Amino acid sequence: MMGHQLGEQVALFYEFSLERHVPPNHLLRSIDRFVELDGLRRELSPFYSTIGRPSIAPELMIRMLLVGYCFGIRSERRLCEEVHLNLAYRWFCRLGLEGDVPDHSTFSKNRHGRFRDSDLLRQLFEAILRRCIDEGLVGGESFAVDASLIKADANRQNGIEGKKGLPPQAASRAVDEYLAVLDDAAFGAATEIVPKFISPADPAARWTGAHGGQAFFAYSTNYLIDVEPTTAIRQAEVLAAKRMIKRTAKNFALHPSRLLGDSAYGSADMLGWLVDEHGIEPHVTVFDKSARKDGTFAREDFNYDPARDVYICPGGKTLTTTGTPVNDGATLLYRASKADCDACALRPRCCPNTPVRKVPRSIHERARDMARAIANSWEGRASRRLRKKVEMLFAHLKRILKLDRLRLRGPYGARDEFLLAATAQNLRKLAKLIPMPQPKPA
Repeated sequence: MMGHQLGEQVALFYEFSLERHVPPNHLLRSIDRFVELDGLRRELSPFYSTIGRPSIAPELMIRMLLVGYCFGIRSERRLCEEVHLNLAYRWFCRLGLEGDVPDHSTFSKNRHGRFRDSDLLRQLFEAILRRCIDEGLVGGESFAVDASLIKADANRQNGIEGKKGLPPQAASRAVDEYLAVLDDAAFGAATEIVPKFISPADPAARWTGAHGGQAFFAYSTNYLIDVEPTTAIRQAEVLAAKRMIKRTAKNFALHPSRLLGDSAYGSADMLGWLVDEHGIEPHVTVFDKSARKDGTFAREDFNYDPARDVYICPGGKTLTTTGTPVNDGATLLYRASKADCDACALRPRCCPNTPVRKVPRSIHERARDMARAIANSWEGRASRRLRKKVEMLFAHLKRILKLDRLRLRGPYGARDEFLLAATAQNLRKLAKLIPMPQPKPA
């Protein structure tokens, strides 16, 4: 027989424990043990006024942001609604059953104001990273580095020609931040090339067609064990790798013996910086454009003799150098003698259009040769497999945490979003790999 729903029975008293209603295996319960915000108020006190109505508690702001980034809740309005309704979110945010959730507009003003002006999110990220190191999840022997494009909150159809520059009336927080980083080598000073288009809404975002489809405005998020935002070009990504290596050594005393990376980090300057200045093995694909497509001898067909500092051509003749750097100040030219080239039977395959053959050699060629040797070894092949773990982090960032497009504008907005997302990834990793302590039997 079909049953009937009984009428609502209103009890006179209720006993409800929010603690009991959060499952023991809930992600937030496991994450909560790693979130320590004891010094938060002290760090933020300079950014709060001593008069007026009390603002949102900074601890609540951070916990709500962690909920949003851990569970891919990108909308601030939706985040406030979810924290209001979800018991586990309330428990994590220390709101209890009757605590008031901030209005989404108030939440946004606080996030975009005091939190943007402080360095709190960097400190939060490094505190969680330090916990990962203490738990043995991070070693210091090998570092892998990579970058990924994240779309900016800028409509591609509203872009203006880069050579025209920003209109005089353009004024916003993002514009102010753009002007502040014009001399930063990670943004405005990364290259002298004027972008094809600039976004008036977020001029620091770079117009790029790197994905092969429609071009769009983007930032780059750079991962080592650290995270760094840059404009979306290769030169800035290389600079970010250097900054992260230095910062990791300074803040965590981690000095890697090898660096894993793709050809974006394989320029001669970068390889020289790794090998000659820091003693780091370059498990990096060499960025090399010396191959020729016209059938003539390429640079690899010439043998270098380090003892004599000369090149030997396929015909057995020597190419010497004056030792004076040319072009960019980082290249040596080795030249054959005109008499040798004129009498050589291999000239049609060597220098058919020039009087003599010249072979350029970078002043960092020793580091490039080391990278090539490593790439051909089994250690290099293993490194190429291992560095794909960074690409898996980017896939997780975009598919699970939903950070395929930024919601904040300006380079500082990109910085805050990348730091929060990386913090959420580290917290989720800690929760997954470090088991919850079991209650002691009575």
